[in-house]
Amino acid sequence: MSQRSRLRPLAPEEWNERTRELLGGSVAPVSELEGGGEASGGPLNILRTIAHHPRLLEPFLGFAATLAMGGTLPRRASELLALRAAWNCRSAFEWGHHVIYGRAVGLAEEEIRRIAEGPAHPAWSDEDRLLLRAADELHAGQDLCEATWTALSQRWESAQLLEIPFVVGHYTMLSMVAKATGVPLEPGLPELPELPSR
Repeated sequence: MSQRSRLRPLAPEEWNERTRELLGGSVAPVSELEGGGEASGGPLNILRTIAHHPRLLEPFLGFAATLAMGGTLPRRASELLALRAAWNCRSAFEWGHHVIYGRAVGLAEEEIRRIAEGPAHPAWSDEDRLLLRAADELHAGQDLCEATWTALSQRWESAQLLEIPFVVGHYTMLSMVAKATGVPLEPGLPELPELPSR
């Protein structure tokens, strides 16, 4: 699924010195999210798009890095939430990147495919099903029902409970930015699956 870019990512020759420093500093952390190795690509298109707002770019990068790499949730749990948020938002950009990040933290291809089917799929563990249900409830009503909150609070500590809506909200927000501005998905990344037929 492709769409026309409404606000093109800024080219390197358009970056000021601070933007160049910030975007250059984003490459290694993204490579780490992808599983390590040499950082081959440049800054992500979504970051080059956010660079249109230089005052927003720096605090955004700090928040995003803290959530993605310094969070209290296990990375696998965070990627399940991020992928379900991307799926619920129908965000090709966020889905494509988080499939790569999910693989890097051990999500199997079958698990990634199942995310589109949601928490009702019988193959999910109780913990995974609960996380996916939380992502769905947050997407649908920006809240968690008492039963879901109680179940989460029996598994996760307070910082992690706070992080769950932060992760879903963060990737929902980025899905909005990517879709509204038409951020192009970098070549070679997995495509958002089609909606299951009814």
